[in-house]
Amino acid sequence: MNSMLKNLVIWLVIGLVLMTVFNQFNTRQAVRSPMEYSQFLDEVKAGRIAKVTIEGRQLKATTTEGKSVVSYSPGDIWLVSDLLKYGVKVEAKPEEEPSLLMNIFVSWFPMLLLIGVWIFFMRQMQGGGRGGAFSFGKSKARMLDESTNTVTFADVAGCEEAKEEVSELVDFLRDPSKFQKLGGRIPRGVLMVGNPGTGKTLLARAIAGEAKVPFFSISGSDFVEMFVGVGAARVRDMFEQAKKHAPCIVFIDEIDAVGRQRGAGLGGGNDEREQTLNQLLVEMDGFEANVGVIVIAATNRPDVLDPALMRPGRFDRQVVVPLPDIRGREQILVVHMRKVPLAPDVKAEIIARGTPGFSGADLANLVNEAALFAARKSKRLVDMEDFERAKDKVIMGAERRSMVMPEEERRNTAYHESGHALVATLLPKTDPVHKVTIIPRGRALGVTMQLPSEDRYSQDRERLLNTISVLFGGRIAEEIFMHQMTTGASNDFERATEIARRMVTQWGMSDMLGPMVYGENEGEVFLGRSITTHKNVSETTLQKVDSEIRRIVDEQYKVARKLIEDNRDKVEAMAKALLELETLDSDQLGDIMAGKPPRPPKVPSPSTPPSPPADGAQGAAAPAASA
Repeated sequence: MNSMLKNLVIWLVIGLVLMTVFNQFNTRQAVRSPMEYSQFLDEVKAGRIAKVTIEGRQLKATTTEGKSVVSYSPGDIWLVSDLLKYGVKVEAKPEEEPSLLMNIFVSWFPMLLLIGVWIFFMRQMQGGGRGGAFSFGKSKARMLDESTNTVTFADVAGCEEAKEEVSELVDFLRDPSKFQKLGGRIPRGVLMVGNPGTGKTLLARAIAGEAKVPFFSISGSDFVEMFVGVGAARVRDMFEQAKKHAPCIVFIDEIDAVGRQRGAGLGGGNDEREQTLNQLLVEMDGFEANVGVIVIAATNRPDVLDPALMRPGRFDRQVVVPLPDIRGREQILVVHMRKVPLAPDVKAEIIARGTPGFSGADLANLVNEAALFAARKSKRLVDMEDFERAKDKVIMGAERRSMVMPEEERRNTAYHESGHALVATLLPKTDPVHKVTIIPRGRALGVTMQLPSEDRYSQDRERLLNTISVLFGGRIAEEIFMHQMTTGASNDFERATEIARRMVTQWGMSDMLGPMVYGENEGEVFLGRSITTHKNVSETTLQKVDSEIRRIVDEQYKVARKLIEDNRDKVEAMAKALLELETLDSDQLGDIMAGKPPRPPKVPSPSTPPSPPADGAQGAAAPAASA
């Protein structure tokens, strides 16, 4: 709405300028006489002019019929005598001359208007209209008050330890004497660290809602501009504003945009980002102490931050905001389910048990997708069936039922997924198979979804080896039953090779190479640091690493192949059921593994809560990679 109003004002100004310019040109056309002077004299001689008023060279005449005409004298000195001769009443008035100010205004107004429009556009491009070019050094931090922000700790769930850590800030801002009487000093800065979507920014908004003090919010990228020195000036301006409103809180989101380690850039010259970081370091704990200004920052890349930023006195405390456990997921679901009309069969604890590894943002998206599924079917309430479908969509991707697959490719996908499911079911220390489908989802032609039975924070060697075998089950089933190889197993091979490589080079799970790290951690590459790091690994050692990876992969491939060859009948039955039903759940898979025909699919009923799914996290779902 504001942009539409701004555009309307701009077009009105442009139209006014054009009208003024055109009027300037039309003034000369408007002063032309409607009657020639010779014609005017003929009218006088004919006795049809009764009265004439002379103003300079302009003649305003009134005819005997009462009409008004205008003419201009070319400087005729006998004009008055001629008029009196023919009985015309003559009246003389001095010529009205416009004032000097009016002349200047009329002459310069169009130019001044054009200059004003140009300045307006320049201010919009340079500083958003707030001070023009001088606004570059002004901070873009937004100050929130109680009416602007209504988020409180009651809206934050799943991170109780983090809430307890930051709640001390709120207590200090409300009652500083409680801490100061024992000699305690509140932290100058708090750095919130966690995976994307865990609720770092939401927690900061909750602090603002609880503290009832001014709260300045800014993103790390808002400091840096294309002009040198702007970032440091904005840091100074932000802290000057904060000092005026102390005690207050300054929240910097994504601080890694300006807080990266200094000296990590390539090439010379003045690094604008480093100047901004230097000013931030000085403001947080420099020669002048900022009393009453608490800085809270959030990032998901703490490994790249400058050490000077992390020392006590600047960011004294690091608050880890982790992925929620089962209890935290249940609390987060309850918070988001308040906004959704729920059916009686919806149980937050069942959904929480079936969504390990989900962040707070993932769970919010899950509730939203369930509400959308219910709305598509014109339901009044969101039931458990909607949540199950939403969970499948979030984990496995959206269904592509309109995709027409050739029958041979469909059979190949059925055997591929049956191979994954069989190996995962027979091997110990593998995540239970929750669902198998040959309906294309996302970029995959079929998906085998495994969900662990409990939250898991580390992996042992046997579980990793069995995971590699499960990944190879799809390709082996294609070879044995379809006598062909397809590109559908490309993602399986990629993941299996990555697990084997990490077992050898990072996790010390190789008997031949022992507990050593070979090479760098390539998960989080930091160019400025890694470009100067030399890999102290010889060519002979690298060959041993490759051979050990090959040994692990080959051994697990043989394990998976033996399982499939020994259970050909079960793979055949599973593939036949998939071709008929397209999707099999854990109960139907159990029937097939027991040698019984699979039970018919469940028909969801709003009155009867569905049985809880096989518990666990988003585990090693082994999709047939998209063709």
